[in-house]
Amino acid sequence: MNRARHTPTVAELSALVACARLGTAAAAAETLGLTPSAVSRSIRGLEDRLGVALFARRRQRLVLSDAGRALVRDAEAILGQIDASARMVMAFGGSGAVLRLAVLPTFAAAWLIPRLADFARIAPEVSLDLTAELGPVDFDAGPFDAAIQRADLARPGTVVTPLAAERLVVVAAPALAGAGVLEPAAVARLPLIQQSTRPRLWADWFAAAGAVPEPAHPRGPRFAQFGMILAAARAGMGAAILPDIFVAEALADGSLARLSQTALPGPSPYALIRPDREPGPALARLAAWLETGAPG
Repeated sequence: MNRARHTPTVAELSALVACARLGTAAAAAETLGLTPSAVSRSIRGLEDRLGVALFARRRQRLVLSDAGRALVRDAEAILGQIDASARMVMAFGGSGAVLRLAVLPTFAAAWLIPRLADFARIAPEVSLDLTAELGPVDFDAGPFDAAIQRADLARPGTVVTPLAAERLVVVAAPALAGAGVLEPAAVARLPLIQQSTRPRLWADWFAAAGAVPEPAHPRGPRFAQFGMILAAARAGMGAAILPDIFVAEALADGSLARLSQTALPGPSPYALIRPDREPGPALARLAAWLETGAPG
């Protein structure tokens, strides 16, 4: 594919960003390891390519024009992405395939990562690059090949494969749990750790447990993510409502205890979300493993 005539080169963008930051071609040249004349040629070439002045020359300093100011923001982002991509490729060395996955961090830590050794055994040629992503993923605009998130975060034009249901249980550190199972009224007297993104969780749980009336204003700290709530519960900060798959290890090792048999169904299962097109070999291997072979 031929590069469009108006598309800047990396050298031109680098010169633009360096001159904008340092104010002179000489200082930019020192940073870039070039001569001042080479930097000046890059700036002139970019201005000629775009047909606009990117700098005004004032008292031997380069001052961005409005057009230059608009372009330099995007140039910094583009150069940063190129640098990040280069570092990623270097990190993976000679790997045959790299899959970039957006993941919900707590689900990845509790469910996915403990299983990945098995995938590495059956698909050693595939390297996984996991990035925490809490919101919906736009596969057309972003760098990701697929996502492992709640199914309700899927955008149109995607294929959703459920992996694990969410079942919400009430837990606390043993010092708060006492003998174990508590009546709803006893739970209500504890500090109740709340999730800011699901403010109705405790109200829904008390309703399911048959507690009438439920606490009007639960007292307790508030956190945005399940991972922080899990850490707070293990630290004894209060009772928490968490997915059972997130607390299985803590229940097994005794750092948390269940306070009630009442559980809530989650709003959506955790799922593999991928673009609605033929997957490449690496993504197809991962999808098949998740659907049929992921242990546990």
